[in-house]
Amino acid sequence: MLLFGGILFYLNDMTLISRLSNVLQQIRQAEADFNRPSGTVQLLAVSKTKPASAIALAYQAGQRHFGENYCQEALAKQQQLGAYAICWHFIGPIQSNKTKLIAQHFDWVHSVENIKIAKRLSEQRPDHLPPLNLCLQVNISDETSKSGMALGELDEVCRQVLQLPRIKLRGVMAIPAPEQDFARQRLPYRRLYDAVQQMGEGALDTFSFGMSGDLQAAIAEGSTLVRIGTAIFGSR
Repeated sequence: MLLFGGILFYLNDMTLISRLSNVLQQIRQAEADFNRPSGTVQLLAVSKTKPASAIALAYQAGQRHFGENYCQEALAKQQQLGAYAICWHFIGPIQSNKTKLIAQHFDWVHSVENIKIAKRLSEQRPDHLPPLNLCLQVNISDETSKSGMALGELDEVCRQVLQLPRIKLRGVMAIPAPEQDFARQRLPYRRLYDAVQQMGEGALDTFSFGMSGDLQAAIAEGSTLVRIGTAIFGSR
């Protein structure tokens, strides 16, 4: 056992470290398979519902970027892990009454679905912190059960968000409808990637595409950041 920063974990339990290593190997292999330069795709470890001790172990193995879906749960972990230089990403649905906490305590937000939320985050981002990195969530499969703006709204929302202070628009995020066929997995990501390129917004450098089930398809279509949870931390 090891006590680090007040977090107790077991050094002889290598399952999480092995899973993390395997995911990183999959990312590097997909980069090679689809002619992407090595290291251009970043791993975001999705740690929602997992204890701070699991995050601490992944951190000790070299992982620095972690994604959380629930604000209060994330804030408790941040307090426990204050000694760690973690880059915190908020990736869940955003309630208006949580924007202030998100603006104050996160480095990235991936799930901005309208200009109203972007404005609140801009207004509530403390001046002493660096600009908050934002991705706009696009409902690329037009699912009624999914959050996100329609693809047709993206261009205008981008233009408005780029004018806001204390935030930095980095790119887009999408969670397409599940598909088993590899070619069909690629199509929605291709549509969104191409749409962003056609907009001519050269400042956008982040494509938050891909989870455990479609990692290769997302990387094939331009992902720069994949969001992986279960394959690292196990079932919830």
